[in-house]
Amino acid sequence: METFTVVVAMLVAVLLSGGLARLSPIPIPLPFVQIALGFLISAVFQRGVLIEPDIFFLLFLPPLLFLDGWRVSKLAVLRESSSIIQLAFGLVFLTVIGVGYLIHWMIPAVPLPVAFAIAAIVSPTDPVAVEAISRRVHIPRRMMAILEGESLFNDASGLVAFRFAVAAAATGTFSLSNAALSFVWVSVAGLAAGAGITWLVMRTKTFLTSRLGEDPGAEVLLSLLTPFFVYFVTEKIGASGILAAVAAGIMMSYSELSGRALAATRMERRAVWDMVQFTLNGMMFVLLGEQFPTILDGLSRAARESGGHSVYWLPVYGLVVCIGLVLCRLLWVTASLKINAALARRRGTEPPEIGARVILAVSVAGVRGAVTLAGVMTLPFALDSGAPFPARDLAVSLAAMVIVFSLLLANATLPALMRDLHFPANSRIQREEALAQETMLQAALDSLATGAKRRAAENPDNAAIYLSLADNLTATLRRQSGEDAGGASAEQLAKQSAIEREMRLDAISASRDAVFHLARAHRISDTLAREQARLLDLHEAHLR
Repeated sequence: METFTVVVAMLVAVLLSGGLARLSPIPIPLPFVQIALGFLISAVFQRGVLIEPDIFFLLFLPPLLFLDGWRVSKLAVLRESSSIIQLAFGLVFLTVIGVGYLIHWMIPAVPLPVAFAIAAIVSPTDPVAVEAISRRVHIPRRMMAILEGESLFNDASGLVAFRFAVAAAATGTFSLSNAALSFVWVSVAGLAAGAGITWLVMRTKTFLTSRLGEDPGAEVLLSLLTPFFVYFVTEKIGASGILAAVAAGIMMSYSELSGRALAATRMERRAVWDMVQFTLNGMMFVLLGEQFPTILDGLSRAARESGGHSVYWLPVYGLVVCIGLVLCRLLWVTASLKINAALARRRGTEPPEIGARVILAVSVAGVRGAVTLAGVMTLPFALDSGAPFPARDLAVSLAAMVIVFSLLLANATLPALMRDLHFPANSRIQREEALAQETMLQAALDSLATGAKRRAAENPDNAAIYLSLADNLTATLRRQSGEDAGGASAEQLAKQSAIEREMRLDAISASRDAVFHLARAHRISDTLAREQARLLDLHEAHLR
């Protein structure tokens, strides 16, 4: 019963966090409010929900990574695939080596394999933390595509590197060839399993719905269960469940593009997944805050493991590690840009100019989150020989401090770095938007013309009505798309559209109030009132 109460308290904390952040006289990032509420819950109940790594990875990562893979722009990721691959894999291994040696040099009491393990677990960026930062700071679309793509894939590379570093520390042996082969297997098998299982599930679902019909509730439940099933099966075969969840989301996105699902299914599924994303994102930061009392209790042991230094040196170590991570990103991003520019010139194209502020912004935007803390909690308590695992409490403390410092650094510096910053524009985005609008308009106009003629031929008595309505709808669609037969300017069309939207919203509000008034007076049923209000709400959401 007490555990249930703590979980309910966590949900209430997520519910209240947004309001508390807005009420604050100074702008406080939402993740910090949620972390503080988690710390408060742990203090009030004298116990929080301690992170059980296996449970954490199974409950939180599959649905969130699945949703990120589902909703991320695949075209944008493909366009920036070179940068994403370099950051998600090359940067992780550079960080493991560079920051690992930094930790070992700074704290000689930490064995080198353990230092590599700490560096590996703090190397991947957290997709939830990246998204939380993007809500407060306007990040250009191209830069956000790179950060999202990196965070989708570097969890797997970081956790694999962490696993091998821990094995080397526990056994005293390490084989580079075995590690390389294992990494290839974990990555390729994870991606293949995630895509393959999801494809099979979608094909089976399509086969059944074509014969039995579609149930929106069952469709939503299937989408919720898919990431857990994919993750569980993939982990059982020894591959990366994280990459499998990402691949499953991408495959789900392509399945959705078939357009077979009912409109009601798509609307309900989106609403449910928005709620799941909001809840899990918030709970991850609340859960992170609940770990800090336990971490604080272990600070004295961490200080002893650092060589007998004072507890006050631990934040200094954490800050140095965080700065080391930023410097590794800075060096890697700079070198990567120069290599990409050289390759572009060899292909005969001129690379875009990217200033120092953009490079620095990408370097500090690599924030860490709950994934790092959950991973470091998997450190064993003992070596294979039975001796205590060296510097375990110190590793947990450093990981927690890196998370806090990376969030603080990003929130403190990104607003200034992004102010008046013009990221190199991608003209293809504008061309795609124009193409989409033009194609949709033409398809709608063709459908109106052919449909009116066909229905007029089938119903000669109503032929004039069909043709007249088709002409009216055609004029409305052309006007809404920006076309105007009267030669109105673009500014006039925009002004007319804004005024029309305001008037439509006022009309919708009046209609909804009238429907609710009829229901309160018992002149219509509340069921009918809710249905009519739902339709009006959808129309209002579309206009807004």
